[in-house]
Amino acid sequence: MKITKISVHQVDLPMKEGTYSWGGQSFAAFDSTVVLVETDAGITGLGESCPLGPAYLPAYAQGVRSGIETLGPALLGADPRQTDAMYDLMDRNLRGHPYIKSALDMAFWDILGKSVDLPCYMLLGGMRNPRVKLFKVLSRQDPDAMVERLKQYQGEGFKRYQIKVGGDAGEDIQRIHAVLGARNEGEVFAADANTTWKMHEAMRVVGATQGMDYYMEQPCLTYEECLSIRRHCDQPMILDECMDSIGMLMRGRADSAMDQVNVKINRLGGLTKARQFRDLCVEFGVYMTIEDAWGGEIATAAIAHLAHSTPEAFHSQSSAFHEYTDLVIADGGPDIEDGTMVAADAPGLGVVPRMDVLGAPVVVCQ
Repeated sequence: MKITKISVHQVDLPMKEGTYSWGGQSFAAFDSTVVLVETDAGITGLGESCPLGPAYLPAYAQGVRSGIETLGPALLGADPRQTDAMYDLMDRNLRGHPYIKSALDMAFWDILGKSVDLPCYMLLGGMRNPRVKLFKVLSRQDPDAMVERLKQYQGEGFKRYQIKVGGDAGEDIQRIHAVLGARNEGEVFAADANTTWKMHEAMRVVGATQGMDYYMEQPCLTYEECLSIRRHCDQPMILDECMDSIGMLMRGRADSAMDQVNVKINRLGGLTKARQFRDLCVEFGVYMTIEDAWGGEIATAAIAHLAHSTPEAFHSQSSAFHEYTDLVIADGGPDIEDGTMVAADAPGLGVVPRMDVLGAPVVVCQ
């Protein structure tokens, strides 16, 4: 089997709730890139990469498309089913830029699954987590508005939540107190600053919420700053944005820097790298959120397949990003019920693109 054509499509994913706010950023829509990889066997693979704006991580939407245009010609004629070999090929032709490779790698796994008539979770380790637990994001707003949003999600059956903080420390303390004051029994919360607190601000929050039951998530920008806060914090620590490689995972384990990590597929470079990271977390006994930066049905399907193949005891929660937008870019996205999701039991990722939504490609390599 050989790759014969790579098509790149751009689509804006509008927020169903109007805006999505965290740290110092707010967006009404996210710019997503969808890639279609065609083969001489008549099998087409799908991938998606959707950075969370240009200032969240060292990744930006136009960079995905430009990077695929640069890398794509080197992939023509290669066998996409050989996922590790394909990664070697990508690395030889483009150093770094994992968020670009993620969309392509996702498509290679989709092709592999379709070629053997198996869903991707079977190839990633088998069904080990039948219903993937989901969390809901409480976008940073006035505390009363966040409580109202929480009540809505509670009514929909969700039990896991991420409180977006990272603004003024005093206001964030009010947000945490208000939201946790409205919790129901059995619910799990994290306060996620998305790297934006300075250490003195994070320490104010730590002091004002001492003894409260929630996870502290990536309070500051750097690993070293987060480690400092970890040593003063009595809440479990989640590291997210700084966990961008296996090397950082091993460093975090050696320093006892975290109790949980967020495994973001496009930050690590696709399913191939995320699977390696996931397997090491299991060996190290590290609890995981399995997600991506953002995306529609395609990225969410990849999240679901990786989460399905992760031992349930090590899976904290995942994201279903396609439920945050009214725009459907592919049929067959994971089904959501009572705060959980299940991927389609179809070959590959199990999703079919809506070409009328994706429109004409903005880049073609053939």
